[in-house]
Amino acid sequence: MNGAAVPRTQAWDTYSKQKPERRPVNAAGETTWFNWTQYPDHGPGAEVLGVSPGAAVLDLGCGNLAHLTTLGAHAVGVDVSLAQIKAAGARWSDMGMTLHRTEATRFLEETGASFDSVFSVFGAVWFTDPALLLPAIRRRLRPGGVLAFSQRPPIEGRYGCQASYINRSEDEDPR
Repeated sequence: MNGAAVPRTQAWDTYSKQKPERRPVNAAGETTWFNWTQYPDHGPGAEVLGVSPGAAVLDLGCGNLAHLTTLGAHAVGVDVSLAQIKAAGARWSDMGMTLHRTEATRFLEETGASFDSVFSVFGAVWFTDPALLLPAIRRRLRPGGVLAFSQRPPIEGRYGCQASYINRSEDEDPR
């Protein structure tokens, strides 16, 4: 897969189906929360983003938006996977999030919006060519804004889309 190629949604739709169902509450009994890792109730929270009421935040994925709306943020999510978009929309339909099904760099190039925080939790920063993605983020990030991301460790011996290790049938292209 070359740096300019857009990843196919098939791997991300497959990933969505493999993820365990989100728990209804976290260890503190909260119905919305922010996770940076694959481990429940582990790691820092949304404070990393410096979100305040009225802040514009962009999730290059769509897994942590609901919590940011409870903090008063205008939350926008971008994901290539229709399955991910549908899951977020179904679970959090009353939260006032804005969801877009498109590739992250395409969204960043086409939107006129600017953001106080841009983040990615196992999202586009994990699998998109940084030479394309990072300048696009910089153009949309307000002065003093925050870019934060987390991703799983790379898989030894693999180059490119790290999601290529997602379980799939032998005839499915991992990209």
